[in-house]
Amino acid sequence: PPLPSTRPPLHHPESSNRPTDRDMSRIRQPTSAPAFDDVAFRIAARQHGIVTRQQLLAHGVGRDIIDHRVRTLRLRPVHRGVYRVGPVEAPLSREMAACLACGPDAWLSHRSAGRLWGLLKRSRRPATVEVSLRSGGRRRPGIRTRRIGTLGENEVTYRHRIPVTTPARTLCDLAADLRPIALEKAVAEGVALRLVSEQELAGVSVRHAGRRGIHTLRAVLGDGGPAFTRSRGEELFLELVRRAQVGEPEVNLTIAGHEVDFYWPREQLAIEIDGGPYHSSSRAFERDRRRDADLAGRGIRVVRITWRQLTREREAVLVRLGGALQALR
Repeated sequence: PPLPSTRPPLHHPESSNRPTDRDMSRIRQPTSAPAFDDVAFRIAARQHGIVTRQQLLAHGVGRDIIDHRVRTLRLRPVHRGVYRVGPVEAPLSREMAACLACGPDAWLSHRSAGRLWGLLKRSRRPATVEVSLRSGGRRRPGIRTRRIGTLGENEVTYRHRIPVTTPARTLCDLAADLRPIALEKAVAEGVALRLVSEQELAGVSVRHAGRRGIHTLRAVLGDGGPAFTRSRGEELFLELVRRAQVGEPEVNLTIAGHEVDFYWPREQLAIEIDGGPYHSSSRAFERDRRRDADLAGRGIRVVRITWRQLTREREAVLVRLGGALQALR
């Protein structure tokens, strides 16, 4: 369902962004330490250890108490008016802090969104968090802001209580920044994890036709679905093999100078996983057929399986695999 036009408050689902008269009256009176701890930890528990000055004020915490907690390092500044509660940094605290620092119309996007969805590999944690805004915003250390007026309500959502662009919109944004091979990996991961469908990606490419990177995204999708990483293809195929209970093959075996993806020695059956548009040039096609012919000359049968078959025709792949093995036994 479409998201509301204004972002719900992140500190509590039933509270209001605007302080009530009771809140304002409490602000004038200094808050005791136990009351401060209760308020700060309650908000931080829902925001990956992060609170904002505005949230504390709205809950009746006095400015003098906030300033004292900052001086004593009970509140550790992350951005202006945004604090981490305590010395320990939560895994997603930077991402939450960046969105809170940029205001209610900020959404995690691009590489930061890709890592949050699991579309990109989590290697070393980057120092910069990428955030998209429909308008406004100011430069802040550690945050890269992008002003995108075309960010629709159906292209933003929440994950782990962090505002973020949807997987389809994230991949659309990444298409302008990633190399084709890296984009293929991200698209394949999104489809394999069932975060996004080919139809959704086709739709977002139409809505944002003319944007930089859309041509690359369309090429990655191609006519037969997205290409995929070798490791991800192996994982999907091995899942089918274990489901069929036909005995596990050897993986990435070199035979007569040719490396094959999967091989059953007793049956002399080799399985090759075919990629998509960026892996199907005429030169690669000819090379693969020469290899198939060399292996066939040694009595080895080669069966090729595509990404589309792995993700959309799984039952047919099982039947085909079982039939091939049975015929060779």
